[in-house]
Amino acid sequence: MMHALEGMTVLDLTRFIAGPFATMTLADFGARVIKIENPNEPDGNRAQGPYVDVEGEAFSAWFAQMNRNKEGMTLNLKDPEAKKLFLKMVEKADVVIENFRAGTMDKLGLGYDVLRQANPKIIYAAMSGYGQDGPYKTWPSFDGSGQAMSGLWSLNGYVDQPPVRMGTAIADYVTGFYGAIAVLTAYVHRMKTGEGQMIDLAQLDSTLTVTEAAVVGYTAGGEVEGTKGNEAPRVRPYSMYPCKDGYVFFGAYTDNLWKKAARFFGDTEAETDPDFCTTERRYDNAIFRSKVEPRIIEWFSQYTKQELLEGLSAQVPLNPIKTIKEAVEDPQINHRGMIVDIPHHDASIRMYGQPIKMSKTPAEMRRGAPKVGEDNQALFAEFFGCTPAQVAQLKENHTI
Repeated sequence: MMHALEGMTVLDLTRFIAGPFATMTLADFGARVIKIENPNEPDGNRAQGPYVDVEGEAFSAWFAQMNRNKEGMTLNLKDPEAKKLFLKMVEKADVVIENFRAGTMDKLGLGYDVLRQANPKIIYAAMSGYGQDGPYKTWPSFDGSGQAMSGLWSLNGYVDQPPVRMGTAIADYVTGFYGAIAVLTAYVHRMKTGEGQMIDLAQLDSTLTVTEAAVVGYTAGGEVEGTKGNEAPRVRPYSMYPCKDGYVFFGAYTDNLWKKAARFFGDTEAETDPDFCTTERRYDNAIFRSKVEPRIIEWFSQYTKQELLEGLSAQVPLNPIKTIKEAVEDPQINHRGMIVDIPHHDASIRMYGQPIKMSKTPAEMRRGAPKVGEDNQALFAEFFGCTPAQVAQLKENHTI
């Protein structure tokens, strides 16, 4: 099968979430991604559970999910010989991606200026917490840092209570999305011009872009948005509501959707009363709290999640709030191939698949995530002509 990114070679120095997620996306579509880890300090996500037994050893399923389709090798880039070997690989590569603090690669003597001397066409993607310049550039950063500093954290939680961190590492993942887009953009530019370039991608910048309308709400409207619980900031109803056996999301805020919901519940008054008939009236806080919200709660109290799904979900945005177990078993998710079994040596791990569906060049799950340095023998033979004895010597010298 033809792969869209076949022929692209990526040297992946990334760790944890943002970088590995970006390179996973490239690998799913056929890029050759070589994950290069420090033999003394490999990717920290290898130590994060849950674990599966792979040939008698505990192997992180989370690491496996984000590092599928990659080859694995080790290089201690603090070692002079390893630096020379890495530069030889750069000569043959298309992309180098790292997510260290700004300046780390320069300190190693492997910054962009050095790498482009080895390969003028190299695309160098630096993914960091705060970017390669500015007053915070050398600060350490985790996902919580991006959520906190971007204002995103302040938007999540219940009214009149402290803000709540988003339930997933959204700052890291959105940086990963942008990382993949940035590399592909630079790759297309290079195809047209032959020019490589440096990509400077900051987690803080990336996370700011998922604060919805909060930025322009402040700059244009003078409003500092805060926590709103499960409600949306500008439309109602658009929230979580209880039913007989759990909770549902209900987002019928347009006039047409509201009337469809009222008809389903046989509520003529909700369909015709002037206080219910327009989006503007339903959004009015006093009307919403006294009339609209109690009506919705009464509607849903008579039905189970499944009854509401079967009766109304095809007409209006009404969806059961599912557990992860329920989501993994959901027929739509499985019809779309979003739960896949990936072999890992003598084990198999079910994980999320690739959401981008291409008619001509679809993603393919070709192999599982590598063990630390799993492909050293093959890669060192390919790139440097090393024999097994020479690879063993490099390991003895702490180069790999």
